[in-house]
Amino acid sequence: MRFIDRVKILVESGKGGDGCVSFRREKYVPRGGPDGGDGGRGGDIVIRTDTHLSTLIDYRYRREYRASRGAHGKGSGMTGADGEALILRVPPGTVIMDASTGETLADLVDGDFVVAEGGRGGKGNSRFATSTRQTPRFAEPGKEGQRREIVLELKLLADVGIVGLPNAGKSTLISRISAAKPKIASYPFTTLIPNLGVVRMDDFRSFVVADVPGLIEGAHEGIGLGHQFLRHVERTSVLLHLVGLAPDDGSAVEAYRTLRSELEAYGFDLAGKVSVVALNKADLLDRAAREEVLADFREGTGVDPHVISAVTGEGLPRLVGQLADAVEREKTGRGEE
Repeated sequence: MRFIDRVKILVESGKGGDGCVSFRREKYVPRGGPDGGDGGRGGDIVIRTDTHLSTLIDYRYRREYRASRGAHGKGSGMTGADGEALILRVPPGTVIMDASTGETLADLVDGDFVVAEGGRGGKGNSRFATSTRQTPRFAEPGKEGQRREIVLELKLLADVGIVGLPNAGKSTLISRISAAKPKIASYPFTTLIPNLGVVRMDDFRSFVVADVPGLIEGAHEGIGLGHQFLRHVERTSVLLHLVGLAPDDGSAVEAYRTLRSELEAYGFDLAGKVSVVALNKADLLDRAAREEVLADFREGTGVDPHVISAVTGEGLPRLVGQLADAVEREKTGRGEE
């Protein structure tokens, strides 16, 4: 299944029903007055979050959505029925934007948002009766609904986002520290869709981690899969920079610098987020080689990283503990419970 995280759709709320022109016809009442009812209100277009959804793929093939119109008013002062609202369900974390202006209309973590209000129903002729105009022979038409083109964009809700070049071991890591079961293989871009996993600690703390497509140089400009990835880490509290130590992974220092430069170029203060650095695949190096790489990394970056093996589990408890502490501090700082 292809991961769909951005779609453009056309929505149109329902037109209001027309007001009615009607006069009473009662036995023994020779001059019945106006009794035309109002038209019903058109249906709204409502976007609602649904925790059972994880992608916007439902909107891949159908791009136009219209709510039902309000019913026309009737005689005897009867108001037409309101049109039924059309509910469009999206995953939590969906941003709704106006396609023509780029304005963000709503950032839906939970709940509903009325993206297009139904048209008001027209007034029936009974509404226009006055002491000087006792038999109005006109009514008001219903108002048109709202028509707008919108963009739905999904940004994953995760506490920790794992950033790394292709084959850094992100999928293996998330499979070891959570119950997530991502696809794992020894070629670049194994991860074609984001994976979410819940990490549960022995002290009953937990946090959500996201494993998403690997970055390459130029990702912020749309090169590779990184441009699909970067917007998904805008919401995260903490970024885990994962760098591979295998001979085929190249220079750990250069890999880290590439990650940092792409985050800075993308913007949205990604580079300013709390970060933790881990050097992965330590099981592939002997002790001497490991110490040499670690020393070079510290000297070249000024960062003291974790040294781990996602395959053997080496260093993972300490890494997970630091991530949990960082997430907890960030949430406390934002006043979250």
